[in-house]
Amino acid sequence: MTPVELLRSRLLGFRPTDTVWGWVGPLFFAAVGGGMRFWSLGRPHQLVFDETYYVKQGVSMLDYRVEMRVPDTLKKPDELFTAGTPNVFGTEGDLVVHPPVGKWLIAIGEQLFGQTSSFGWRFSVCVLGTLSILMIGRAARRMFGSSLLGAIASFLVAFEGHHFVQSRTGLLDLIVMFWALAAFCALLIDRDRSRALLAERAALLSARQRAAGLGPSLGVRPWRWVAGVCLGLCTGTKWSGLFFLVAFGLMTVWWDLGARRAVGIRHRVTAMVVRDGLPAAAVMVGAALVTYVASWTGWFRSTAGYDRGWGAAHPSKQAAWVPDALRSLWHYHQEIYTFHVNLHDNHPYRTNPWSWVVQGRPTSFFYEGPKRGQDGCVVEQCSKAITSIGTVSVWWLGAVAVFVLLYYWLFHRDWRAGGILAGLAGGYLPWFSLEERTIYSFYTVAFEPWVVLGVVFVLGLWLGRETDSPTRRELGLLAVGAYCLLTLALFAFFWPVYTAQVIPQGQWSMRMWFPSWV
Repeated sequence: MTPVELLRSRLLGFRPTDTVWGWVGPLFFAAVGGGMRFWSLGRPHQLVFDETYYVKQGVSMLDYRVEMRVPDTLKKPDELFTAGTPNVFGTEGDLVVHPPVGKWLIAIGEQLFGQTSSFGWRFSVCVLGTLSILMIGRAARRMFGSSLLGAIASFLVAFEGHHFVQSRTGLLDLIVMFWALAAFCALLIDRDRSRALLAERAALLSARQRAAGLGPSLGVRPWRWVAGVCLGLCTGTKWSGLFFLVAFGLMTVWWDLGARRAVGIRHRVTAMVVRDGLPAAAVMVGAALVTYVASWTGWFRSTAGYDRGWGAAHPSKQAAWVPDALRSLWHYHQEIYTFHVNLHDNHPYRTNPWSWVVQGRPTSFFYEGPKRGQDGCVVEQCSKAITSIGTVSVWWLGAVAVFVLLYYWLFHRDWRAGGILAGLAGGYLPWFSLEERTIYSFYTVAFEPWVVLGVVFVLGLWLGRETDSPTRRELGLLAVGAYCLLTLALFAFFWPVYTAQVIPQGQWSMRMWFPSWV
């Protein structure tokens, strides 16, 4: 084995070469999952839950480049909007509490299929949901070196209830998830690429040089630029994307520390800071910041956007060098921050993050109770609902997986466990500091990919190693197969309350397993 091959084995392990089979499973389940998500996407032709904000704001972006305010004097704007009058806006910019990226993406579908098309309202989110099924399968294939586990990851996302419902709804949280997942995938590629490069360059150094210096520079790392742009788009959808930026920035530098340790760099902590940490911060934070500010281009170019003229109306002697537009944007952000920290509405579906992973109180997006003869109801009382209930086999095992991941990260230095925990930390942990705010369980879709990857990690342990006995491997395959069948059965069972099917109320009640689900 040559020195380069020896170092590559230390840095990358003996993962099998990726083949076409690594694509087959994720592509298949993305096609199946996408077909299910696009089926009757325009039904119901009503604004569902917070679509009342984001779908209408998408139309406003197309017409005005900014979010315009719906006048308080306008009666029943949602009914007007869905009946074919999408321009329900006044002449004033609206104070909106989320940046523009997600609404611009929703606007793409509205531009393609028409502002009055409920299919168009949800098209862009559905496309991103479908793509994410493929992406998580490929991420799992890269992490675990197993085409089977990659296919299982895509399968679990395809038949997961939260992901399914929110792929069919014009909300922002799945868009946050998509860009965070895209950044994570870019950093996985960067990890493999940079380690292969480190092996080549470190092999040219003697053992004494590796022990005395900081080790070789890895030069330009384009996938970190990609990750930074994706995280800028994530933050440009919701500010919660900032936490992913912090978590993934620490994660990728921690991976670099492990790489330099593996090739024998003595001053690896200093090298991590100088060679890796500072450049990573400059690249990822810089790319994210530029992308985020650029996402406000429509607001900069407008004259009607909320607070757009604040800077000109409030000149500053201390910051006269700052353009009025940027001072206006900063003031706008202060108002958004004030709104978020003071949001304490007693909403019926307000939840505590401790209950999210175990599905303590799923969010009802839509509910109607047709009676006999209405909307196809053939009994005295029916239900027509869309409830974002996660597939419990995924989420309950995901809750257990957190402890398994912690064990393997802390005691086995398993980088895959650490990477999954970084995704959970970026998407989940921050909400525990905001328990007093009005927050909802459907936010979990933002960190769902890492819940699924945690489940896949556990399923990989069930499968066992190739060196295990045939009986052990057979039992592992049976256990994993039974788990996947259970997941599929649960998804099918809850299908009516994912897709607003008209069913007898007794059947709806049968699917509300706990009082907190009602």
